[in-house]
Amino acid sequence: MQDSHARVYAAIAAIPRGRVASYGAIAARAGLPGRARLVGRLLGEVPDGMELPWYRVLRSSGQVAFPPGSRGFREQCRRLRAEGVEVRNGRVPLSRFGMDADLDRELWGLPGG
Repeated sequence: MQDSHARVYAAIAAIPRGRVASYGAIAARAGLPGRARLVGRLLGEVPDGMELPWYRVLRSSGQVAFPPGSRGFREQCRRLRAEGVEVRNGRVPLSRFGMDADLDRELWGLPGG
């Protein structure tokens, strides 16, 4: 496995429960800014036996990438909701559930939120 691929998989594995990240954010965290499509491709090629929280990766808009109503779409929404992530019409509010969201601002309404 290439080092860049291992870094992408490690970045996906590091997404905490109840949080999501965009393909682009994962690429940036893996040291590959601008390589969001590579992240998507690698998610489709996960090596056998590697367990990743694939369902925590979304489009930059917070939208689930699977076609609405498809099996993958339903499974991703189900798994996210099971972790307490809000999903409406196939979209997650990244300002609340993204890895970089400021939970204190969300909970306590501090300035800037």
